[in-house]
Formats: sequence, C-alpha cells, structure tokens
Amino acid sequence: MADFSKQWCEINDPEMPSDFDILEVAAELDPEHFTPIICEGFGFTMISKTKKGKIELFFPKYDDNPSMGEWIEYEKFMKGQKLQ
Repeated sequence: MADFSKQWCEINDPEMPSDFDILEVAAELDPEHFTPIICEGFGFTMISKTKKGKIELFFPKYDDNPSMGEWIEYEKFMKGQKLQ
C-alpha cells in the first residue's frame, strides 16, 4: 500500500487524503532519533530530528543499496517543491 504525506498531497493532489503529516511525525521524535516511514510521492523512507531539532528526510539510492542514500533537510527540500 502506498502512503503519501500531507505535504505531498497539498502540492500534487489536494483532493487526495494524506496518510501522515511530516511535521507531526517529526514533532514526536526526540533529537537524534529517526523513524522509518515511506512517502511514495516524495520518495523518502525515514524522518529524523537532528541534535538541533532540524527535520531531515532520508532518500535511498536504490541503484546501489537501499540502506545507502542521503539525508536532506526538510526546509531545503520543501523549497524545491512547487505548488501546481
């Protein structure tokens, strides 16, 4: 089953109900912790909170190994998304 974040739905398909809210998930995390959660729309597989409280999203690189990839700061990532 595919899951889509509230943020992805707001940008790409406002009529579609979301499965979770990135900010709500992150708010429940302690600093320096993460939780596995997949957003099929954006393509990330984990949400984390840094020591300083910043939210990060993990994007795997499936060409190599699913455990390999990169963490991207939420704010920076969302600036690259556009409302349609």
